[in-house]
Amino acid sequence: MNAITSMQEAADKFKPAKNLPILMEEIPLGVNDHPIQYSYTFSFFVRPTGKFDPEEYANYVQPVGIMKSVEQFWNIMVHFKKPTDMCDKADIHFFKTGIKPVWEDPANCKGGKWIIRLKKGLSTRIWENLLMAIIGEQFLVGDELCGAVCSIRNQEDIISLWNRNADDTPITNRIRETLRSVLELPQNTVLEYKRHDDCLRDQSSYRHTTKNICK
Repeated sequence: MNAITSMQEAADKFKPAKNLPILMEEIPLGVNDHPIQYSYTFSFFVRPTGKFDPEEYANYVQPVGIMKSVEQFWNIMVHFKKPTDMCDKADIHFFKTGIKPVWEDPANCKGGKWIIRLKKGLSTRIWENLLMAIIGEQFLVGDELCGAVCSIRNQEDIISLWNRNADDTPITNRIRETLRSVLELPQNTVLEYKRHDDCLRDQSSYRHTTKNICK
């Protein structure tokens, strides 16, 4: 059994996608492709049954595909189940290729994330709009963005946008303001920020956050 077959079987087992292709080699751009500035990798995580240690998170992340053009992005997106159609507790990751979707990665360890909590049924539109804003370079913060996560939970869905430097207040504020704008968030939307070193201390992605209401 080769690695591609193994990952495909894992994808079928966890069912995060429909007819999910595993494309972990970069595909050459087509003649008519529209390249994006950075290469990105889709992956997903489904919490295993039984006792789970958060420090083992990376061991359960399943890579799906790498894209470096708008066309390659949509070729993978059309195979994913929409977040609002997913029932299991799961995380969908969209990160610059080479950055792991874990707090400890060198690109993430000094950073943090903006968090948006959503009522069930709202995450698909917000998630897709966020990814299009990322690949369209609408945030204008250079290499500061690391990636994004859509977390499917029982009572709510949570979308987070990760950046490299939690101490750079002007940059984190610019990311917040761009989120408000490109996602057209309602005035009463609460944005929360959490540093990854705090995540490591309390072993939680979404507890003990700093809240900021859109105005």
